[in-house]
Amino acid sequence: MGNKVGFAIVGVGNMGNAHAQMMQKLDNVELVAVCDIREKAFDNLPADIRSKVQCYTDINQLWQNEAVQAVLIAVPHYFHVDIAIDAMEHGRHIIVEKPISVHKAEAERLIEACKKHPELIRSAMFNQRTLPAHKKLKSLIDNGELGKINRVNWIVTDWFRTQAYYDSGDWRATWAGEGGGVLLNQCPHQLDLMQWLFGMPSMVCAQVKIGKYHDIEVEDEVNAYLEYPNGCVGNFITTTGETPGTNRLEIAAEKGRVVLEGGKISFIRNEEETSAHIKNATRGFSRPEVWECSIPFNNNMPHPQHATVVQNVANAILKGEKLIAPVEEGINGLELGNAMLMSGLKKQPVTLPIDSAEYAEILAGLIASSTRSKKESKESAAAANMSSTY
Repeated sequence: MGNKVGFAIVGVGNMGNAHAQMMQKLDNVELVAVCDIREKAFDNLPADIRSKVQCYTDINQLWQNEAVQAVLIAVPHYFHVDIAIDAMEHGRHIIVEKPISVHKAEAERLIEACKKHPELIRSAMFNQRTLPAHKKLKSLIDNGELGKINRVNWIVTDWFRTQAYYDSGDWRATWAGEGGGVLLNQCPHQLDLMQWLFGMPSMVCAQVKIGKYHDIEVEDEVNAYLEYPNGCVGNFITTTGETPGTNRLEIAAEKGRVVLEGGKISFIRNEEETSAHIKNATRGFSRPEVWECSIPFNNNMPHPQHATVVQNVANAILKGEKLIAPVEEGINGLELGNAMLMSGLKKQPVTLPIDSAEYAEILAGLIASSTRSKKESKESAAAANMSSTY
């Protein structure tokens, strides 16, 4: 294909369909095939797309199509790892939708498989890393503009969902079908950004509410406290049961306070670092002089978030471009969410790194005690909608 990478999408549900339409706008990508176990899923594709792609209900037949160089995996969570490994074993580059797996042990299995295929490009769909505000914030942190970070507070309560949303599929909001609730389905992007910006904490202590606002068996409210190796502390609050919601990230650092909210970054900058003023001030209620700044950044994006990740992967294949979100990094945000849930279920603090086998055992117990069997929910997930939906 020369200057284009031939892509297939595995899972033609809500996100898979959206990805198919998005790929039509990229000049370095050609969508050549789609795969879904439900033949009727292809009816949802726009006619102009369906007419020019190969449609497969058997993934083994997909691998026979030599025009397929890379696959975007957009199936329910439990299928991510097996399909990703299968794709690599058939010599295909991969993009895995979030989360890369349901729990840490499965992510470790995927990462081990990746080591066997260094020749392949392996990416996760962490599209929020591409947003200009997030890129600017990372630059400020990495370049030392904020100084040492002392506290992080992220309130993410704008993930409101109704009961009708959860009732739209038997697999939704079940331990066996999805593997979790707000932490695994809605918040993987924020959890990824937390570790991308601030690193991994050493301890998590969380309160987790199961079905507080909805008739579901998984968590729909989380309030977590985090401690980091350098002394920084954090709070992460999320729910799908609150409206109007908030999405506010506040960073208290030595050089001032930064707030990211509504796509804007505001910075109240200290003229003297906090710790220095604590030691040097001669008056008990003295505070450093401050500057109130609005941090400018170019908010223009050549392509939307998901398209930027796909274009990046294609350029990595064609030109060796550095990946925005290597799939191996997907284990970090996943582990953070696993740790929060583990802490809430055990009702005690959890140290990181967590024991992946212990978490897998906890999840297996939840599945066993679920109102639906693992097999039933998995089959329902596959039959109802092969898509990784938000």
